[in-house]
Amino acid sequence: MLGSTTAAVQELQDATDLIDELAARRLGINRTDLRCLSRLSARGPQTASELAVAAGLTGGAMTTAVDRMERAGLVRRVRDTTDRRRVLVHLTDEAERLSAEIWGPIVADAHTELAGFTLAELGVIERFLSVALANQRRHAARLRTDLGT
Repeated sequence: MLGSTTAAVQELQDATDLIDELAARRLGINRTDLRCLSRLSARGPQTASELAVAAGLTGGAMTTAVDRMERAGLVRRVRDTTDRRRVLVHLTDEAERLSAEIWGPIVADAHTELAGFTLAELGVIERFLSVALANQRRHAARLRTDLGT
């Protein structure tokens, strides 16, 4: 059972990777920029520094990525209204529209599929995903250390 479960996770990761590749192509951006858009979508507007940490980029790489995404019409820089020294990176309406077009049907199907599980089963799924996420984050940190980044 353990082997078939880990194989299923690998298949899911590969399918997710393919969706990400196709979405990046559809948006006309690279995978790093897509990761940044994902973080903005999940967490809302952030400073470039906050976004760099979330996306695992250096400050210089983040500036280049924000410049690219801004030229593509997917993000905009907005001065923070509470602290005028801060500049926040926001998704544009176009980015929101394209995200809904690409991922909306996936999310709708997932909701339909998850509705077929009991609350107890959903609890087990959520627990598994939490443990798997912690594992991925731990090993990403290990690999970053190994690479010296």
